[in-house]
Amino acid sequence: MSNGNRDEQRMKQVVQNYRSGELAVLDVPPPACKPGGVLVASRYSLISVGTELMKVSEAKLSLLGKARARPDQVRKVVETVAQVGPTAAYQKAMNRLDSYTPLGYSLSGVVTEVGRSATEFRVGQLVACAGNEHALHAGVNWVPTNLCVPVPPGVDPQLAAFATVGAIAMQGVRRGEMQLGETACVIGLGLIGQLVVQLLIAAGVTVVGLDPVAERCALAEAAGASACGAPTDEGVERVEQRLAALSGGLGADCVILSSGGASPDPVRLAARLARDRGRVVDIGKCSLDLPWNDYYMKELDVRFSRSYGPGRYDDRYELEGIDYPAGYVRWTERRNLACFLDLVHRGRVSLEPLVSAVFPVAEAVEVYQRLNAGELHGIGFLFAYPDATQGPQGPHGPEALEGLAVDDAGAVARGLPGGHDRTAPVSSPGETPRSAPATISTLQPRGSGRRRRPADGTVRLGFIGAGNYASSMLLPHLSGMDGVRLVRVATTTSLSAVNAQRRFNFADATTELDAVLDDDAIDALFVVTRHRSHASLTCQALARGKAVFVEKPLALTGDDLDHVLDTVRATGNDRLMVGFNRRFAPLLVDLRARFGQPAGACVARYLVNAGPLDSGSWYRDADEGSRFEGEGGHFIDTLSWWLGARPVEVQAQSTGDPDDLIANIRFDDDSVASLVYATNGNRRYPKEIFEVVGGGRVARLDNFRQASLWQGRHRTRRIATTIDKGQKQQLAAFVEAVRSGGPMPIELDSLAATTRATLAVSSSRASRRPLTV
Repeated sequence: MSNGNRDEQRMKQVVQNYRSGELAVLDVPPPACKPGGVLVASRYSLISVGTELMKVSEAKLSLLGKARARPDQVRKVVETVAQVGPTAAYQKAMNRLDSYTPLGYSLSGVVTEVGRSATEFRVGQLVACAGNEHALHAGVNWVPTNLCVPVPPGVDPQLAAFATVGAIAMQGVRRGEMQLGETACVIGLGLIGQLVVQLLIAAGVTVVGLDPVAERCALAEAAGASACGAPTDEGVERVEQRLAALSGGLGADCVILSSGGASPDPVRLAARLARDRGRVVDIGKCSLDLPWNDYYMKELDVRFSRSYGPGRYDDRYELEGIDYPAGYVRWTERRNLACFLDLVHRGRVSLEPLVSAVFPVAEAVEVYQRLNAGELHGIGFLFAYPDATQGPQGPHGPEALEGLAVDDAGAVARGLPGGHDRTAPVSSPGETPRSAPATISTLQPRGSGRRRRPADGTVRLGFIGAGNYASSMLLPHLSGMDGVRLVRVATTTSLSAVNAQRRFNFADATTELDAVLDDDAIDALFVVTRHRSHASLTCQALARGKAVFVEKPLALTGDDLDHVLDTVRATGNDRLMVGFNRRFAPLLVDLRARFGQPAGACVARYLVNAGPLDSGSWYRDADEGSRFEGEGGHFIDTLSWWLGARPVEVQAQSTGDPDDLIANIRFDDDSVASLVYATNGNRRYPKEIFEVVGGGRVARLDNFRQASLWQGRHRTRRIATTIDKGQKQQLAAFVEAVRSGGPMPIELDSLAATTRATLAVSSSRASRRPLTV
């Protein structure tokens, strides 16, 4: 594959470092185009003054202030400490904090590239886009189909950039369930409040409003509100009197809260102005310390409005393109976007008065500073971008873009052979085929399979993927290692690549897979992407003569594993390492040395308290394999290494939850092991307990913190100051093997045996029968 000129192109993106609060406009590589979406060159992106300034202000808080603002994240850190120790937990937390994060979530732009299964769009089409991970303040964005809608003819791109906030306002109106002739009060007449006013009027609802800024009140009245005033005694009384006259003394049928802040005044005013059994809808982020007696006596119905509408925060809808049938869900977030633009097109909503100023995106830092200081007054502020009609084009046509696999921070490889389109119809309900790895015929050797050694002793590394695990557990060790140079990192998202380059001194960052694969200066490639891409990327890297370090699992199917082994045979390149790091953990290595080699077989027990997943974790994606398929190789490899034996038979059983299982494993030296993998335990309990009995000795490892050995009449115990699972030692061994041309730290046969045993556990669990490995 040719890289074309893509790597020479850069785009502007507005970012913030959440740890320091620094705002910046960076030159970054454009994102890759993936199936199920389109690349969009931005024309205009809308600044959400409320949401974005809140995020900007929060980022400037001290660490203690951030903790107070996000207690949910503090709880996660505390739970992580219990499982992985304070050092690893700190590194993981700081990795997330000390990274550039994007801003923005509403834009208009021109389609420059169409991914597979997004053929409803065409290159050159003007579209409006939504999403705080997809419609960013950036020159180019990849946007999934359900967060992208065509702009009707004649609608100005500036106005189309309001579509996302329009959908937020529309969802709030829908949650109010108002009917013709009813009355509503809108508290908070910022941008969303202004749009709510216009949408209510378009729906035949009589509107009054409250806001402390006189200009906003005047703007709402000019749009058709019957009366607006400040939330002072005089202003509220005037609005209340007008509301009584409009409603025959009943009060507002619905009060919509589109304000923010910690003041309890909005919810108290809502109770005062609402009629008996009226509705209160919260769109903004205001204090909801409800005056119980007031709400009880009127029996008010309090409702929340979530973002742009149904489908929001549902990955199957937003990322996989699975729509909700209109017969069941009439107004999804995408239909809300389209409906709002249609109202703009027909003149039912007027946005021109809401456009306060337009700034070049290069001036973003100054604009945020002026907004934060109160120097800019108005409702709607936009960033402008260069003419999108000549936006960056990828080096490959739309049909050449194959399936991608993204890690936990968006890092991915682009253009994988035989990639799986997650948005394509599945073969049967609930069954989604995994991506097929590249065949050997498509993987012609492009480099020597011999054990090449770096000429000057410096090992040059490339990374495909730079998510949280790579950034917290691998790259910190490699960046400080003598004789190692980090050459290039490839990810799908621009900021993932730039963050890795900034923090770890990569010479180059890209979103183009081939830029890394075809770089002859790279001696070894690290594959740290989502699971389903591991086998295919490993094959491609081996075929190019690279040494490969791939995070577990090596493969998700027996066919995937066979393709890897066939590639080794076809290319003669066996320079392969899988990230099975436990066998390198200092405390465990010392315990095994003290345990010695018993004369006969051993009995082992391994308890893994894996814990529950967060609701949004990509581990829940069935395309990425089961949780055990993704992680189980760690524990089987540890058992095999300790026993010095290969697994030959497995029998697995599970509870009603297939992720909770127990696997009994027999090894070729007649040793047996019981591996318990549990996902519904307590997160504060240690994650791993490992025990071995044999030759009159008992060894026990408690979560890499304490190692105990019972031998004869004595018990010896060693305690580690930190949890060390061997990542640093494993990486050092791999780098030295690449530098010297010596054997890989783990034999290829062992990697294959562990992978087959891991897959056999899943098969045995499903069939409820023992299986030979």
